[in-house]
Order: sequence, then structure tokens, then C-alpha cells
Amino acid sequence: MRNVVYTGFMSLDGVVDSPGGPEEGHRSGGWVVKDLEFVPEAWSLKEEELTDTTALMFGRRSYEAFAKVWPGSPDHTDYKELPKYVVSTTLTDDALVDGWGPTTILRSIEDVAALKEGEGGAIFIHGSAELARRLSDAGLIDQYNLLVFPVLLGAGKSLFDRADRDKRMLTLRESESYSNGILKLVYDVRR
Repeated sequence: MRNVVYTGFMSLDGVVDSPGGPEEGHRSGGWVVKDLEFVPEAWSLKEEELTDTTALMFGRRSYEAFAKVWPGSPDHTDYKELPKYVVSTTLTDDALVDGWGPTTILRSIEDVAALKEGEGGAIFIHGSAELARRLSDAGLIDQYNLLVFPVLLGAGKSLFDRADRDKRMLTLRESESYSNGILKLVYDVRR
């Protein structure tokens, strides 16, 4: 069985929307790089993840956003040839990016569950808040790797569904705080 890991940047009030820049549509877009001192060790989680990542998974919108940047980015060369899975009911094969490793379109949560049951290592989800919520609701997320930023955004996409549901417990695997206020939180989902 494969582990599915959500990795992302989150504001203290739970928003994962538009961390990279204003072009992403959120009025506070770019909150990951604005107004904070750059502390290299606060980003060490991203380097640590590379050793565990055997595949990437995206929702359609995140795939389209990352596919514009990551294939040619020197910061993401280790991801270039990894298998990629895009969960979408609308994406077509001709919309997939050439030269960015093998990419498979999954059409349903059931397809994700079947992939998870197969052989292989960890599958990491970057961005893709809507997909992460759906997979969490289906009990398919095994681990959360979060960098929590000292900012309150008040609006935007949340990583977690706000619907009333049964409680899910997490076990803290690792945590660290950095001088710029960023917190690294790594949680395993209890089964």
C-alpha cells in the first residue's frame, strides 16, 4: 500500500489559497514570500520530502499552474521525471505537458483509492486544496506536511472541510519553529 501525503503552505487561519503570488486570484496572494525574513532552514522540509517522493498528484487546476513553471525550474528538477497523477473529470490527454515525466489522469476518488492500494512509494500532493479535502473526506490522506505561516488571511481556500463530521485524530511526527515565525508540522493520520 502507498502513502498519500499532503504537503503545503498554510496560513495560521487555515488558508492555503494563493501562496505564490497575486496572479493566483487572492487579494493577499504571495503571502509565503511577502513580509517575512527568509530563513533557509524554514524550507528544509521541502528538501527532506524529495527522498520520500516517488510520485506527484494534483487536481486539474494545480496541475495546470505547476506545469507552466516546474518542468523548466531548476528548483524542481528532481520532480521532472517522477510519475504524475492528475485527478480530473475534465482534463484531456492532449492537455498534458510533454517532457515532464509520465502523467496519468485519474477520473475518480475510486481511481485514487486503487492507486493507493498498489505497489510503490509515497505520493505527494502539492497545492490542490479541493482534491486534498475530497481525499481527506474519503480517508485517503495518510500524512500532512505543513509549513504554517504567521499570517491571518481571513478568506480563501481551506485545506480542511468545515462540514460537521466524525473527528479524525492525528499524531504529531515532527515539529519545529523558526525565527521568522514559520512552524513545521508533520502529522500522521491515525487509523
